[in-house]
Amino acid sequence: MIEETDFETFLYISKNRYQIFVFDKKKLENIYIEQLKAYNKFDFNDLNHLSKFLDENIYKIEKLVGNFIRNIILIIESDESLNVNISIKKKNYANSINQKYLENNLTELKDLFKENYQEKSIMHMIVVNYIVNGKKLSSFVDNLNSNHLCIQVNFVSISNDLTFIFDKLLEKYQIKITQYMCGNYIKNFFDDDNIELSLMAYKLKNGHNYNEVILVPKSIENKGFFEKFFQLFS
Repeated sequence: MIEETDFETFLYISKNRYQIFVFDKKKLENIYIEQLKAYNKFDFNDLNHLSKFLDENIYKIEKLVGNFIRNIILIIESDESLNVNISIKKKNYANSINQKYLENNLTELKDLFKENYQEKSIMHMIVVNYIVNGKKLSSFVDNLNSNHLCIQVNFVSISNDLTFIFDKLLEKYQIKITQYMCGNYIKNFFDDDNIELSLMAYKLKNGHNYNEVILVPKSIENKGFFEKFFQLFS
């Protein structure tokens, strides 16, 4: 039996292909991979093909690992994904820009996105630029002396209607989708066809892009919203 904490399950969905990966987090390789290609494009509103694909693979995976799949990460490649940049410029009365000040500004940007795009769910939140003293910085430096900070953030999101459809489908197998990731973002970040999609997704999920803010639920006990916020300071 393989412990659930030793592997990660990824489900990839696009109009042309379904793939499911079981990824060994210690060896950093797939221990199971299966796919279904489409001769005609899949319709996201017709889940018969996907449901059949899952029926054929979930049991095989659970037999292989000797454990139930309780969680899955869904990687979706869809024309309905929304990319939008939002910027904020705030006066800093303390004249020193530190981690807490940056966190407050990022939280405000996230809330601003949610207020204006209530029908969307955030998949990725990536800092594009920091502008301090008129200079663009690609990464954040703690305790900068400046009375203004401008931050530009790229939000990658998916419609709530789609997440509802996929959440309900996976509930049939008593599986919870713990995270949605954008296939286009993953592939464009690495731009390397020789790297398995599962490995790329695993790396990004665990902070490979130092400018991506890893969002975690507020309900997790004793952890703040930016649990992995430290990666912005690497």
